[in-house]
Amino acid sequence: MIIKNNNTGSRKAWSAPKLALKSLVLSTIIFTGIQAPVQAQDAPFTKPSWWIGAAAGANFNFYNGSTQKLNAQLTPPVAFHNGNGVGLFASPLIEYRRPESRWGIMLQTGYDSRRGTFDQQITPCDCPIDLSTKLSYITVEPSLRFAPFKAAGFYLMGGPRLAFNVKKEFRYELGINPAYPDQEKNPVVNGDLSDVKKTLLSMQIGAGYDIPLNSQDNRNQFILSPFVTYQPYFGQSPRTIETWTVNTLRVGASIKFGRGKSNTATAVNDVQFSVNSPTNITADRRVRETFPLRNYVFFNQGSTTIPDRYVLLEKNQVKDFKEDQLEVFTPKTLSGRSEREMTVYYNVLNILGDRMDKNPAATITLVGSSVNGPQESKVMAETVKSYLVTTFGIEASRISIEGRDKPKLPSEQPGGTKELELLREGDRRVSIESNAPALLMEFQSGPEAALKPVEITAIQEAPLDSYVTFNTVGSDKAYTSWSMNLTDDKGTVQSFGPFMQESVSMPGKSILGDRPKGTYLVTMLGTKEDGTIEKMETTVNMVLWTPAKDEEGQRYSVLYEFNDSKAISTYEKYLTEIVTPKIPQGGKVIIHGYTDIIGDETNNRNLSLARANDVKRIIEASLAKAGRKDVTFEVQGFGEDQSLAPFNNKFPEERFYNRTVIIDIIPGK
Repeated sequence: MIIKNNNTGSRKAWSAPKLALKSLVLSTIIFTGIQAPVQAQDAPFTKPSWWIGAAAGANFNFYNGSTQKLNAQLTPPVAFHNGNGVGLFASPLIEYRRPESRWGIMLQTGYDSRRGTFDQQITPCDCPIDLSTKLSYITVEPSLRFAPFKAAGFYLMGGPRLAFNVKKEFRYELGINPAYPDQEKNPVVNGDLSDVKKTLLSMQIGAGYDIPLNSQDNRNQFILSPFVTYQPYFGQSPRTIETWTVNTLRVGASIKFGRGKSNTATAVNDVQFSVNSPTNITADRRVRETFPLRNYVFFNQGSTTIPDRYVLLEKNQVKDFKEDQLEVFTPKTLSGRSEREMTVYYNVLNILGDRMDKNPAATITLVGSSVNGPQESKVMAETVKSYLVTTFGIEASRISIEGRDKPKLPSEQPGGTKELELLREGDRRVSIESNAPALLMEFQSGPEAALKPVEITAIQEAPLDSYVTFNTVGSDKAYTSWSMNLTDDKGTVQSFGPFMQESVSMPGKSILGDRPKGTYLVTMLGTKEDGTIEKMETTVNMVLWTPAKDEEGQRYSVLYEFNDSKAISTYEKYLTEIVTPKIPQGGKVIIHGYTDIIGDETNNRNLSLARANDVKRIIEASLAKAGRKDVTFEVQGFGEDQSLAPFNNKFPEERFYNRTVIIDIIPGK
């Protein structure tokens, strides 16, 4: 009778994993058949050949046969037969499969637990006995992989399993006869099994399904692979004695990482190379610029004195100070690039003092911000107040002081971890707040409103409409980088690059130099993933042109806080009522967006273009409302490109001014 029950249990132990495996394979095949038609056919990057990752799962272990002698010290009165249990499987993995092939190889090496509990047995004295084991191995499992449906993620796998025993513990308990409940309980016996094989050689078969976690448009690709494997009893006899064997059904998942290559077979033909050069390249132009004035004074780390890059006057110089003659009052240090505009900004305290002197009813609040706390922030603000009171004679009662840990519009956001030093430099400042219209920019109000801009008239070298644009549409997917050679009619070659972005603009005068005109053979050299070069050529004619003396361009700017492309709403009325009416009949509006160097380069390029398009949308809508269709637009986003940025990025002032959209209004020709 006992033998019959054990045989029945054995058949159940065998059929459970077999049935589960059959059901999983069948359902996966059906799912694959449904999914296969919607797999992507073309992508900028190939699927990787090499994958690395990790796998984890549960081993459902089914004990068959019998075991009785546990070690030299312990042999129970009856044998144990069937049982089951669940153990942990965890392993790193490596996989190789060519994207165009159905075949591949896999290797997993890790921890493999075959623990379980035998069915309870009854001794001749009617006492129950229980036995559980903790068998664990370091397993090495190479497998051959086969994908029957090439386009889908379903695959089959199989191969040998080599296991090295690392744990062989048991727990044995002899119970008491239930007819004599007052008997003293026997102690639990823990020990190691004897006669355990040090190595096992068996096999496994199974199936899995690769689920992509990101688009094949990405070079770096991740896959989640649920899987099930079956490891039959043959080769899995844990001991050199008796008939105990183990069947295992493993259910788990792996995460895999691979790096694709450029899919040059499809990408090469998609690249379109073109050059857009103005009919006449403007050498320079007289321009009237309305330059916005930031209401911030930035302080160096560890200092509460006004930095010497700001222009600080002596009291006897105040009477000679004029906003329209700021070139007389230049900073001690300038980092280059657009010195004219930075000279304006570094006179911000003098401009503020002069305006408050002329508008005695105007009051301001100076809000200091420092991570060192409000006390240091107030000292910074007090330094600015002292300068205005002492140098310009402003009544102290007209200037209030506040101190904060962070400004009301901080650059550093909660949870940020990157480029914190640059962000904190921008947050260490004194903000100038006022509600006096005489001090503020048109249509601006509130504590963070910008100060009234300053008008500058100067000669603008290499104006924006003189830029030559080189377009390589599709190059970001086809090439790792691209460069250009420009050859003139005398054979002189100028080289530019390498570039990563699809579009590059540069002043035409930087190509022509002192020549009044020139014809150039432009050769684009695209570098593919495998290092080979693809060449494309076109010809462009350039002519240098100097505007008439009475022609004057106009420039306006829109400034943004850190990473904010929607702040344009605060400028909407300014763009509609101040900027748009200044656009002449038949004029051209060039709108270029920029960012500072903080953040990802690609994101910055997209951000600058979004800002530029916001400005265009508002101006275009305003023109349409007036019934005008005579204006042409040019819109570009240059991101953080330091060769084209209006300012350097050394100081926080320059980085704040680089978060801008510049609007150039060009008279019609």
